[in-house]
Amino acid sequence: MKIRYLLIMVLMTFTVLSLTGCVPGDGVNNVQHPAGFFWGIWHGWVAPVSLIIGIFNHHIRVYEIYNSGWWYDLGFYIAVISGFGGISLSRRKRVKQEE
Repeated sequence: MKIRYLLIMVLMTFTVLSLTGCVPGDGVNNVQHPAGFFWGIWHGWVAPVSLIIGIFNHHIRVYEIYNSGWWYDLGFYIAVISGFGGISLSRRKRVKQEE
């Protein structure tokens, strides 16, 4: 049991650390190299992590300011909606049994 919890904690730590590598505002994107559609998808998926990191680091944002415009927005919103709204679609609905 103890090994299982340790393994879960190590995997969670690894996941969080790998997600923090590509958050908006980390300096990867600039005016000459703006974030595009796929960066928008990635930033939408890591938005909750970016929000938490942004509390402690003022350079990190939820949304990349150096983006390609409409395509980045589309990718960002697709990821946010599918990541958060998609959870409600996959839940098992309980059927009320009539008495």
